[in-house]
Amino acid sequence: MTQPATGLAPHPGLAGTYQREVAASLARVWENVLDWEHLPALHEGQFHSISLVDSGPWGWRARVLNQPGAGAAQIIEVRIDRDAGRYVSATLEGPGAGSEVRTQLEALAPDRTRVSVAFHVPVADPARLALIGDRYRAIYARLWDEDEAMMVHRERALAQRRERRETQGETLVLGPPEVVRTAVPLLVEFAGERFRVIDLDGELVVHAATCPHWLGPLDQAPVRDGCVRCPWHDYAFDVRTGQSADGRKLSLATPPNLVLREGVLTLVSA
Repeated sequence: MTQPATGLAPHPGLAGTYQREVAASLARVWENVLDWEHLPALHEGQFHSISLVDSGPWGWRARVLNQPGAGAAQIIEVRIDRDAGRYVSATLEGPGAGSEVRTQLEALAPDRTRVSVAFHVPVADPARLALIGDRYRAIYARLWDEDEAMMVHRERALAQRRERRETQGETLVLGPPEVVRTAVPLLVEFAGERFRVIDLDGELVVHAATCPHWLGPLDQAPVRDGCVRCPWHDYAFDVRTGQSADGRKLSLATPPNLVLREGVLTLVSA
């Protein structure tokens, strides 16, 4: 395992800054910073693909392609200094090589964090710096909007998971088959978990609506070739079996059984 390629040396070319508060704890923000895997899934408008090169307590380094067919990939390294509350995202190779995005984090409350970002690029011309800064600010506003939504949802899901109580013998009446079919996709809560009832090739199927990886939402995920993909990290699952469809060895929570009793569809604990 290697160490970071560069340090926090003085860097010319301040293109601009960006600051905001996010409705997430500092712990969630650090978790997000170290989560390289979410970039092409959650931020598909900015990143096309990513492959990890190295990682450690210092952060991570990865090969990133922003758009398919765009040419050379970038080598991006994220170096963290948790004690100082800061991290640096440096472009080591490829387009934008020599650029650094320096971020300072400050906990304002248990569920609120201030984020202060400075964009440094190896450019001296003031006019070009101003244009680059404007572009960076627009990109980072969108990225943090998407990250904040994920962090807020994850915090809520974690809290609900901590409070969830196991139940046995629970049932939930859905209604006559013809009524249920007109209502699908149908989101329900059963035994403290969220499930979705869908019509798959004429068959009513029940699958967990929460990704087992980071508790990401699957309730709006389209079903393609019998599978759903998490919008946060692109983990894929077969909705009929709940098993992983991408080899990442996770599986969805076991859904309740869907049974027909006296002309009414009912969910029953598996």
